[in-house]
Amino acid sequence: MNASFDWGALLGDANVRSVLLGSMLLGAGAGVLGCFTFLRKRALLGDALAHATLPGVCLAFLVTGSKHPFVLLVGATITGWLGVAAVNVITKRSRIKDDAALALTLSVFFGFGIVLLTRIQKTGAAAQAGLDKFLFGQAASLVPADVLLLGGVTVVLLACVVLAFKEFKLLAFDPQFAATIGRPVGALDFLLNTLTVLSVTVGLQAVGVVLMAAMLVTPAAAARYWTDRLPVMLVLAGTIGALAGAIGAVVSMTAPRMPTGPWTVVAATALFAVSLVAAPRRGVVARTLRRWRTRRRVAEENVLKTLYHLGESDGVWDAPRKASDVSGRRRAKTAGVASVLPRLANAGWVERTGEAWRLTRAGLDRARRVVRLHRLWEVYLTERLHLAADHVHDDAEEIEHILTPELEAQLEAALARPRFDPHRQQIPYDAPVPASAAEPTVVP
Repeated sequence: MNASFDWGALLGDANVRSVLLGSMLLGAGAGVLGCFTFLRKRALLGDALAHATLPGVCLAFLVTGSKHPFVLLVGATITGWLGVAAVNVITKRSRIKDDAALALTLSVFFGFGIVLLTRIQKTGAAAQAGLDKFLFGQAASLVPADVLLLGGVTVVLLACVVLAFKEFKLLAFDPQFAATIGRPVGALDFLLNTLTVLSVTVGLQAVGVVLMAAMLVTPAAAARYWTDRLPVMLVLAGTIGALAGAIGAVVSMTAPRMPTGPWTVVAATALFAVSLVAAPRRGVVARTLRRWRTRRRVAEENVLKTLYHLGESDGVWDAPRKASDVSGRRRAKTAGVASVLPRLANAGWVERTGEAWRLTRAGLDRARRVVRLHRLWEVYLTERLHLAADHVHDDAEEIEHILTPELEAQLEAALARPRFDPHRQQIPYDAPVPASAAEPTVVP
């Protein structure tokens, strides 16, 4: 891309502005509507609808002989809705699941559309009608009238989403509850499907049948990585869709022989890839860091717990212990234990004395809590779930690292603060209980 490109002259062209604005409107509207399709786990619906519109375009041309966009889009809307109806009939009147019904509808309607398109091509009228452009789109052919149509439909779509936001939210997350409280689930589903059909139909001229499904799903999937709140997701999906449309339009305007539709989808996919990797909570980097931190914390708590067990065995809680003593008790590699101990020292939980390490007061408290959680969970499994005492250790090894203080308090209250675990080992609270005071565990 030439850095000295004359952007002022380019954007001064009304045709260029039409392509840019039309692509952005398409991306914004499809992104917002796609959120509800995505959350309802019907991502393939957009693909089925897009392919179901092709025979409508062809039939509209064959019946009217007109290549006016409005005529073609009316035909596309009709067959798109027939596609939705076909999916609903198949799923309700047969044992075929949603995904198979969508795949059947997609293939049958698209196959019929290709047959009609081939028929038109043989008549020699396809080039004049430009119907072949509906397969992959031709945003460069957008004119101000097309932008007005896109803008009007986008405004209608967004207005319907705003006005029926609560109802659409219920439909997306819990349609059974919506029906229970008296919401017209059937009518809402009809409205949402109609809006989706309109969104797909108006995008055909810019993106095409093959790629339109990506504009419904990709911005919504990208936005989902960044938030748990639906209003924020809708705004993000619309923004991502509009940005992808703008990038596709700019690339097609500044690079020779570059189609807008495919580049719009490539841009949306690139933005999805950024979300997949860099989103703060669900991104690959964030999840990898969380797993790494969890593994480090588990390793540290296991070493602290082992130091506590060694102190428990000889009654000297702050006695210096070598890494080999810890690894021998845990049956772990000495090198692994030796790598954990300096981190514990930096945290103030152990201190080094020559070649050995011993628990600090803070480390003893932390170790005591881990041991307490382990043994409380063993009591819970044996007393409440009636598991054998020799079957609870492994579960307790995992759960001890994730129990919160709130759950710990609930366990103590439910189990009446037991003093010994199923193996007759003392459960440490504020201070150790002498072994001579051992009593049976009391659980209400």
